[in-house]
Amino acid sequence: MEEQKYHKPVMLNESIAAMNLQQDGVYVDVTFGGGGHSKQILNNLGPQGRLFAFDQDADAANNIIEDDRFKLLPYNFRFLKRFLRLEGIRQIDGLLADLGVSSHQFDTAHRGFSFRFDAYLDMRMNQEADLTAAHVLNTYNKERLQHIFGMYGEVRNAKTLASVIVDQRRSGLELKTIADFVATIEKCIKGKKNRYLSQVFQALRIEVNQEVEVLKEMLWQTTELLKPGGRLVAISYHSLEDRLVKNLIKKGSFGKEPDKDEYGYFELPLKAVNKKILVPSDEEIEDNPRARSAKMRVAERRILK
Repeated sequence: MEEQKYHKPVMLNESIAAMNLQQDGVYVDVTFGGGGHSKQILNNLGPQGRLFAFDQDADAANNIIEDDRFKLLPYNFRFLKRFLRLEGIRQIDGLLADLGVSSHQFDTAHRGFSFRFDAYLDMRMNQEADLTAAHVLNTYNKERLQHIFGMYGEVRNAKTLASVIVDQRRSGLELKTIADFVATIEKCIKGKKNRYLSQVFQALRIEVNQEVEVLKEMLWQTTELLKPGGRLVAISYHSLEDRLVKNLIKKGSFGKEPDKDEYGYFELPLKAVNKKILVPSDEEIEDNPRARSAKMRVAERRILK
């Protein structure tokens, strides 16, 4: 698998600058993909620096960087802390997360991530996982489907969409391919077709890969791993991801009331480095349209007093 089939690293210069890289630091790229961000991190490290990368997609192994300072860990980043400890790492100087699906995954037809192609309804980032989009569509009840489409895709007519899918199943037709699915929900489409389908497919993908829970687990582990002054750099592409990152930085939690210390103060492990959210330049968006929805937040582990 050739590296150029992966997307151009989004906000590359901005994210590397935001990490405040130290020559001898230990860093983690939890979304390795084509290795674009990782290569740039290594370019800024000295001989004693180290970089660990995570990617559960087996295709990413084709882009391994031949560098003694680098190691690819082929696992879901929800196991961040566990596998770093196996490498003897208990604290890190920074972590980069370029969230979402890679262009490679979108553009590989048989993976089933895009409605631009007809393929099996798969959508698994880890192809050894059991849950597929087909299983979700053919087994989840109406209420659960409605919740997924409404919560993860912000589909306005989620209830109608879920009803149409369940009615189709009752007719005896199993939804196996993208073409089957799109034809089934054609009458539900509101507004621009591509936007509507993007929301529906996003919701399915998030459910199949348990992206919300996985992201929460990784972010919380990051707060425990970062050294005081260490940096978290997170690039998100939809509101669900960004909201989780934002809440952790600002509230020290994912929406619930944050914990308080013995004096009644909120315990905030992170502090925002930038007051405003960072977005790609107009030039980058023109050169790489898939960067248009990117939002970058940068936080620093508070220095303990």
